[in-house]
Amino acid sequence: MILLTSDTETKPTQAMRQAIANAEVGDEQKGEDPTVNKLLERVADLLGKEAALFFACGTICNFVSIKTHTRPADVVLAEHMSHIIRAECGGAALSSGVLMEPIASERGIFTIDAVEQALGRVTTAPYLYSAIPRLLCVEQSHNFAGGSVWQLPELREVCDFSRQKGLATHMDGARLLNAVVATQTTAKDFANCVDSVWIDFTKGLGAPMGAVLAGTREFISEARRYKHMFGGAMRQAGIVAAGCLYALDHHVERLQEDHDSASYLARRLSEIEGVTVRDTKPDTNIVFFDVSKLGLNKGMFLTLLQEHGVKMGAVGQSIRAVTHLDVSRSDIDFAVDTVAKVTKFLGSAVIKAERQDIYKLENVVNFAISSR
Repeated sequence: MILLTSDTETKPTQAMRQAIANAEVGDEQKGEDPTVNKLLERVADLLGKEAALFFACGTICNFVSIKTHTRPADVVLAEHMSHIIRAECGGAALSSGVLMEPIASERGIFTIDAVEQALGRVTTAPYLYSAIPRLLCVEQSHNFAGGSVWQLPELREVCDFSRQKGLATHMDGARLLNAVVATQTTAKDFANCVDSVWIDFTKGLGAPMGAVLAGTREFISEARRYKHMFGGAMRQAGIVAAGCLYALDHHVERLQEDHDSASYLARRLSEIEGVTVRDTKPDTNIVFFDVSKLGLNKGMFLTLLQEHGVKMGAVGQSIRAVTHLDVSRSDIDFAVDTVAKVTKFLGSAVIKAERQDIYKLENVVNFAISSR
């Protein structure tokens, strides 16, 4: 099976497994795990922050950050398709009691005018009646916008403006290192724009678990309390942190391979008649495309694709394919050829059997592909 649903599909390499097996360990909750402590020092230095904190995953990094920056009934501003709003089960509302004010954008990257408009919507009523805007969140790179990247000047401008308006700033940096490789801008320069930031090790970096949040000592001290409150404390977590350290040493520069593979995938998909690719030159490792012009149901399309050895996902009306270290160029060729076959035969079956039920239609397509 060619797994293109997400870069979270990556498996630890044999060398990473060896590093995990050899890890020194201690009690993470007490700050006594030497491998975790080494990772925290490494990430704090990478991001130019005073301190850092280890978590099992990125979603809890966002929960803890929002909780630390805000008070109940505050407003958090975030791009309307951000992971915080669209893919975290309303967790910020549950854990922090905050309102979310979405900021509209074309590709996940918004301007100071968009921030000002969002602030205007929040504060239209007199102060006595308005919720208080407290935090601005940015996502780098932006997942549901196709891996789009904030350039440093536009990020700095938006964050500086937000600070002038009294907002703290937080970066969901799940794929920050993809943005670093794509722009040749340092992680420290990006992170310097925001008050808090985290990076994920389970996506393109290929570790099985782990995310690290960074900020000031005061922020991290308070965040540690919430981490424990949310059940995030760990014991011999060096086993996990060792995989993250290995990823920093061996899997960062190779992210360019994933970006190149995504560009190749996007170009080849765009050559298939009726397939519409959102961006034939994606910023990073995420490709969005659409088969609706062929009159195809995306659910059936994905099911048939998987039955023939390729797994992709859906975001809204689009199909999403994400490249990563476990996907080779030959895998991409196979995936594209399979997309071409499925679209061709499914499209012809739709024309021939427009009013047949879905099961009969699926049988027509399966027979057509298997007999080719």
